[in-house]
Amino acid sequence: MPTALTFSSLQSDVRAYLERGQVTDQTVYAQIPRLINLAERRMARELKVQGFINVVASVMVIGNNVIDKPDRWRETVSINFGSGVNLDQRTQMFPRSYEYIRFYWPDDALKAQPEFYSDYDYQHWVVAPTPDVAYPFEVVYYELPALLDIQNTTNWLTEYAPNALLYATLLEASPFLKDDERLQTWTQMYDRAISALNGEDLHKVMDRNVARTGA
Repeated sequence: MPTALTFSSLQSDVRAYLERGQVTDQTVYAQIPRLINLAERRMARELKVQGFINVVASVMVIGNNVIDKPDRWRETVSINFGSGVNLDQRTQMFPRSYEYIRFYWPDDALKAQPEFYSDYDYQHWVVAPTPDVAYPFEVVYYELPALLDIQNTTNWLTEYAPNALLYATLLEASPFLKDDERLQTWTQMYDRAISALNGEDLHKVMDRNVARTGA
C-alpha cells in the first residue's frame, strides 16, 4: 500500500534531504515546521488549481452592504444569489472596482437587488445595491488550505501534490541555510512540479468547456 505524506513524514523527508547536504544543525531542524508553512503559503499564492477552490453559502443581511469573507480566503472566483432557501433562480453578481461600487450606489441606505461586488478589504466584500431582501448566496473562491501542524497532519497538498510541497519546503530552506548552490536545483524541481499541476488543471478546464459546448 502506498505511503501517504503527513506533516511528520514530510519533516523526516526534509531532514533526510538536508542531511545528504551535511546539514545536521538542530536549530535548522527546529525551523522545518515554519519552512513547511511558508511553502504552503507560497503554493497557495502561485497555484490556481481546483484543489484550492472552496464553496460556501450564507445569507445577506437586509440593509447591510458589507459581507464577511470566509476564513483563509485568497481570491474570489464568483458570487451568485437566489430567491429562496435552496438558491432558486440564481442570479450572478459581477465584479467591479471599489470606486465603481461607490459611484454606482453612493447612498448605502437605499436598498435594492444587488448586482455588483468588490473587495472592501482582506476580510470583507462590499456589494451594490445594498440588499433589500435576505438573499441566500454562494461564493466560489480560492483558499489557503488549512496549514499543516501536529494536529492537522494532512491536507490537499500532502495528498495530491506531495512532491511539489517537498520541493517548495526545500526551496524555502535554501535561503535560511544560505545554500545558494542548491537553490537553483530546488527551484527547477519545484517549477516542474508546479507546471505539471497547472497543466492538469488546464486540461480539466478544457474538458469542461467541451462538455458545455458539445464540441
